[in-house]
Amino acid sequence: MASLEQLKLTFFDECSEALQQIEAGLTDIREGAGGEDTINAVFRSVHSVKGGAGIFGFDGLVSFAHVFETVLDAMRSGKLAATPDVVDVLLPANDVLTDLVGMSRSGEAIPPDLGSESRAALEHLLHGSGAEGDAGDAAAAPADFEGLDFMPVRIDDFDNGDDGAEASYRIVFRPKPELLQKANEPLYIVRELRKLGELDLVAECDRLPPLAELEHDRPYIGWTGTLKTSAKREQIDEVFEFVVDDCELTIEKLGTTSDAPTDPSPVKEIAETAAPPLQPAMPAAGHPTEAEARNGAANAGAARAAAAAPPRATAAKAAPVGATTTRVELEKIDRVVNMVGELVIAQAMLGQVVHTLPEDVSGRLTQVLDEVVHHTRELKDSVMSMRAQAVNAVFQRMPRLVRELATKTAKKVRLEMAGENTEVDRSIIERLGDPLTHIIRNSIDHGIEAPADRAAIGKPEEGTIRLSAEHRGGRIVIEIKDDGAGINSERVLKKAKDRGLVNADATLSDDEINNLIFLPGFSTAEKVSDISGRGVGMDVVRRNIQDVGGRISLKSDRGRGMTIQLALPLTLAVMDGMVIRVGVETYVMPMSAIVECLRPPASDIHNLIGTPGMLKLRGNLVPLVQLCELLDISSTATASDERVVIITDAGEGARFGILVDELCGHQQVVVKSIEESYGSVPGIAGATILGNGRVAFILDVEKLSDIASSRNGQAELAVTRIASRG
Repeated sequence: MASLEQLKLTFFDECSEALQQIEAGLTDIREGAGGEDTINAVFRSVHSVKGGAGIFGFDGLVSFAHVFETVLDAMRSGKLAATPDVVDVLLPANDVLTDLVGMSRSGEAIPPDLGSESRAALEHLLHGSGAEGDAGDAAAAPADFEGLDFMPVRIDDFDNGDDGAEASYRIVFRPKPELLQKANEPLYIVRELRKLGELDLVAECDRLPPLAELEHDRPYIGWTGTLKTSAKREQIDEVFEFVVDDCELTIEKLGTTSDAPTDPSPVKEIAETAAPPLQPAMPAAGHPTEAEARNGAANAGAARAAAAAPPRATAAKAAPVGATTTRVELEKIDRVVNMVGELVIAQAMLGQVVHTLPEDVSGRLTQVLDEVVHHTRELKDSVMSMRAQAVNAVFQRMPRLVRELATKTAKKVRLEMAGENTEVDRSIIERLGDPLTHIIRNSIDHGIEAPADRAAIGKPEEGTIRLSAEHRGGRIVIEIKDDGAGINSERVLKKAKDRGLVNADATLSDDEINNLIFLPGFSTAEKVSDISGRGVGMDVVRRNIQDVGGRISLKSDRGRGMTIQLALPLTLAVMDGMVIRVGVETYVMPMSAIVECLRPPASDIHNLIGTPGMLKLRGNLVPLVQLCELLDISSTATASDERVVIITDAGEGARFGILVDELCGHQQVVVKSIEESYGSVPGIAGATILGNGRVAFILDVEKLSDIASSRNGQAELAVTRIASRG
């Protein structure tokens, strides 16, 4: 049996998922992309938070969630229209709900007035629409769980359907665990029934166990009662259509002698059947057995995790048969990742030993080793996928941020997003929210012009911010690009000199001036506002990105806009690399950064002024970089045609060639960070241990390109851009 603290941790993890689903769903509704299904999904998420909070006695959280849920219920029933103005009230309510969850998790005392404005706005929506329903009882919402005494409740206060019903039906409805695991909501079914006529149900609470034995993903409550309706039997059956196999169900017309349904129908009484593993059938009465309790704990969270899925019809059809989920602590996954890394190192060392054996001995061993390599690669991919998460978890917060800031600044701004499904390690995802928020704030406040100013210079009144993500060169690259005014270099330099950040007589290039915005305390805002002007922002962005081994760069085109690029490591502990040799040193280059490798004749390499050479490749000129010069080491190649050229991607579609002495082979390598011990080393992304036990540096290809450009001046950069365009 899981302890109460373990159940609380599971509940708060589920709350995090539910809050993300609420934010995403409300955003879709506001933008017109969400319909009734989305409203139902958001409602279920809020309901899940409220239900779990009530079990653990978080009364403040329950009280607010109850009002939130009531508004959503009014939207579901059509009593309250899902207009942008309504959603603009619900989005801040989700912020309050998030704060309440966080404070409940940390054990903080919740101030009595926390969320009072949002709550008042929610209640105003209900009263204004005449859909208040049970909103008047919102303040007493915790009474749903008061003393955690689950007393039988009569559902006799619902709106009646047509008066003068022609028939009465006796209904017995007892959900099974599978019903929740398929994201179906029992109370939703009850609400659908009430639309058909006069419903009088009594909740069966005799199966409720003691609180200490309560499993939050098991439905202990059933309902028995009557429905008086003029609706046809088929209409009643349709209510249960998608849950008929996941509950005990009896529907019989009163006044008949037979216990069987009088009309042909797909709905039937469901006998208890053997349930699949980890999904025990609900006993007819009494408390769950000890074995069932253990199985229920193993499935903890499955129903809640699925609660934000599409509504009952879609979810019931799409759910894979027998699919189960489980929660695993990240620390445990990290340990497996480290073990896989050590396994890869041991595998490389074993391969080194096998290659030194006589051929008649190593033949069979090589075949076995190849199988080990194959299985290790599959194991590595599976483990890494457990930690991977789409950047959409962060991106989905940005449309609302843009909308709110545009309103505050009286500007028209449209956000375009691309690559939301690009996956990156979860630890990186958690560090992306603040940097992206700061950058987009600056783009709207300082970059995008006012509508009248844009119209005056021939731009559309509506500015555009494009947020994109993609994998490039073994890293994830996130770009934030706007079509605003760009950076005013003269103004930035003047501000920097006035504040003593640079010498008064300093002469800086445009790139150096642009990078001044990353200095602590720097701001060009004329006055302090709640958006910007305090000099806190871009320096924090750079520091946060550097803390995770990434880098940030910006390019500004005066009058046309600015692009900020974040290059972040995927933080995959194991990667595919090409082992290369330069002189007596061995390095590893990420395979994802390599386009092709070749050994061109000396006649294909041409010397140009201001460049280390250009390679004529299939009619195009490709700039060359000598790795030995960049890293200040000696090369053992005596002639240029003895060297190997590795064609790689420098970003933005530009390619360049790296000259090395020898390719030593492709292998999986374990990435070890060197920044904690030695700090950031230009051109080096990390280190690894080779099969011979020696340490080799992993090259940062994009940074090497930057170093080469800075050493050879703007001439090389210009040639590179020309060459990239063919």
